[in-house]
Amino acid sequence: MDCPHCHSSSTTEREGRTAHGYRRFLCRECGRRFNERTGTTLNRVQVPTDIMFLVVFWRLRYKLSLRDIVEMFLIRGIVFTHEAVRDWEARLAPLLAEGLCKRRAGEVGRCWHVDETYLKVAGAWCYLYRAIGRDGNLVDVYLSETRDMAAAKEFLRSARSVTEVEPEQVTTDGHTSYPRAITEELGTGVDHRTSQYKNNVIEQNHRGIKGRYRPMRGFKNFDAAQRFCRAFDEVHNFLRPTSYINQTLSLARRRVIHVQRVAALRDLISAV
Repeated sequence: MDCPHCHSSSTTEREGRTAHGYRRFLCRECGRRFNERTGTTLNRVQVPTDIMFLVVFWRLRYKLSLRDIVEMFLIRGIVFTHEAVRDWEARLAPLLAEGLCKRRAGEVGRCWHVDETYLKVAGAWCYLYRAIGRDGNLVDVYLSETRDMAAAKEFLRSARSVTEVEPEQVTTDGHTSYPRAITEELGTGVDHRTSQYKNNVIEQNHRGIKGRYRPMRGFKNFDAAQRFCRAFDEVHNFLRPTSYINQTLSLARRRVIHVQRVAALRDLISAV
């Protein structure tokens, strides 16, 4: 392991481990001591990585409040506060979202369904722009305080950058900001369909974030809301057991896929 201080590869592993089981090292160049977490996002966090991962995973995946998660771990003998949950989410959620976003680059289809849904942040209604492909796979997520031309263009620009895909067809609900935004950001060759019925697939897909958001009783901070919504959708999309809408899988197969993908998420956090 390279030294996080001087970046030298002349390091030696020391005997024993830290209180939380992490390997210890000594740099022969600068003489400083460090462990596996030194210089990482998780540095100085007094909780094992597996526990932090479970806390953040349950926070994103299930309809639990901060204090619900604290109580669930308390009866297992692991003590921390709800503010610790908030801090760990702020640390790990962006890492999960970024890692999953990179994994699916170039894999989404060229037919997109785009729509917005409402979320309340600090007592004010905001607009969550979301897009999925024809098969139901996530394209991108973008939270905006306004629903206008600038927000639509920013979302489409972000979607193209994240997916590294040039769409051939975009279906919207007919909002007046989309025709010009699509033309300027995606090009004149994109087929723009405007039909609320053809866009039912994305309307139904909003249920995921809406169902998770309601028990939280809104967000208190815009940046926290944007971070949570992106991480939630990335994790929700990654854990989908099916490859396309209405695909049939046995319960046993769904369980195997779920266990494998949760393990992949844990490995993603362990690698930071």
